Amino acid sequence: MTKEVDVIVIGAGVSGLYQVHQLREQGWDVLGLEAASDVGGTWYWNRYPGARFDSESYIYQYLFDEKLYKDWTWSERFPAQPEIERWMHYVADRLDLRRSFEFSTRVESATFDEETERWTVKTDQGDVYDTQFVIGCTGMLSAPLANRFPGQDSFKGQIVHTGLYPKGGLDIRGKRVGVIGTGATGIQVIQTIAREVGELKVFVRSPQFSLPMRNPKFGPDEVKEYKGRFEELKSTLPNTFTGFEYDFEYAWADLTHEQRMARLEEIYNDGSLKLWLASFSEMFFDQEVSDEISQFVREKMEARLKDPELIRILVPQKGDAGFGKVRVPLETNYLETYLLPHVEAVCVRHNPIAEIVPEGIRLEDGSVYDLDVIIMAVGFDAGTGGMSRIDITGRDGMTLRDEWNKETRTSLGMQVHGFPNLFMTGAPLAPSAALCNMTTCLQQQTEWITGCLNHLRDNGKKVIEPSESFERAWIKHHDELVNASLFSKFDSWYNGSNIEGKPKRFMSYTGGAGTYKQKCQDVADSGYAGFETA
Repeated sequence: MTKEVDVIVIGAGVSGLYQVHQLREQGWDVLGLEAASDVGGTWYWNRYPGARFDSESYIYQYLFDEKLYKDWTWSERFPAQPEIERWMHYVADRLDLRRSFEFSTRVESATFDEETERWTVKTDQGDVYDTQFVIGCTGMLSAPLANRFPGQDSFKGQIVHTGLYPKGGLDIRGKRVGVIGTGATGIQVIQTIAREVGELKVFVRSPQFSLPMRNPKFGPDEVKEYKGRFEELKSTLPNTFTGFEYDFEYAWADLTHEQRMARLEEIYNDGSLKLWLASFSEMFFDQEVSDEISQFVREKMEARLKDPELIRILVPQKGDAGFGKVRVPLETNYLETYLLPHVEAVCVRHNPIAEIVPEGIRLEDGSVYDLDVIIMAVGFDAGTGGMSRIDITGRDGMTLRDEWNKETRTSLGMQVHGFPNLFMTGAPLAPSAALCNMTTCLQQQTEWITGCLNHLRDNGKKVIEPSESFERAWIKHHDELVNASLFSKFDSWYNGSNIEGKPKRFMSYTGGAGTYKQKCQDVADSGYAGFETA
């Protein structure tokens, strides 16, 4: 039996919950579909040891309701996954959102009917929905690369991807554990489990710049202070470059060398992402500035490691991506972990992992590392994976998967030409794809989508789709910004190069969250010029 609704929202994470709440409040018949057994999105799936915020807790919040904001109290500056998941439950309970979701339900397909101009959505539970609009709130990092190496099924121990970590955790006490990957997730895992395991082998391909986290507990005074800033944060966050509370304040050329170093030192000691997101924007455009800031961070890391071999394996050198050109993780005693006698950094940069064997991991040179547990922090099909893993068919039989296999393209990061009435958040070519405090940018996108749907309803329209010319213009604008920066010079998951055969295009809009917000508003104010309605 086919069920009819106005809107299907896919996902019950930060954007999905708020999207359902808004549309429900505006009188839409909306249904959310979620593969997990409860709300949480990334904070449901990513329950690996050490998972926590690297946005300050008091800015990683919804800002549409002051009471909702103030009635929740965070325990520290960068809380861990269990506390974050409790916050997501708090939001769902306060807004009574679960009644609008079907959980443990994975969307398998969505097909646009050109005669009825509506979507047919099918799930793995056998449900079929006839809906006017589909909104994919599937997350920018929600498609884990779980089958990464040959022979994984042969491993006699336990093997798990961090993005699919079991609810009950893994028993790693005293065991021989291998961690593959030293990005933000791998760093959190490594520093957390090192003192619990018997042996730890870390397989390091790309050296990674990182910054030490300063994570104080919040007492009554700190809580009162941040809650008192609600109006300030509400007005400031959406208009900064990255949706954080801080922004770039000084020009590199306006300061002396001594003043620059003093500024870097001050921000470094803040223990946040501020060095990356609010020190000197010139690091993204000027190679000399990038080199100098990279050297500053490099020396900080080398001073902690001391050992030349560890420095060679773990610290990026000249020729590697400079500081801030790929994701910058925050860490707590991560580098010191490698000084423990039972921890080994295994360099696989020029001697890569060949396969997983029953005993453990075999490298290309034939050496085998015997292990009981393998934790894969090897990343995701970023930006596109959450939606392209669903069989989505638009006009003329074109599928989103095939289109994105040809070229990563969107309009404003929220629609794709050829797929009418299909919206998405956290998708490519928007700041939320990588370079933004996620709650800031996801709130902005869901609010824009709600406004768009209301505009259609108010004007007696049923279909909206970006024109091909508008989409090409947005892509051109996006690419021009990226190509003017140093981001374009290095491969990473930011441009899809972590997946063989994936078309390369920088995932995130680099013009800044505030600029993006204004461009989206300009489109809305124009009556959605560049979008075809019927």
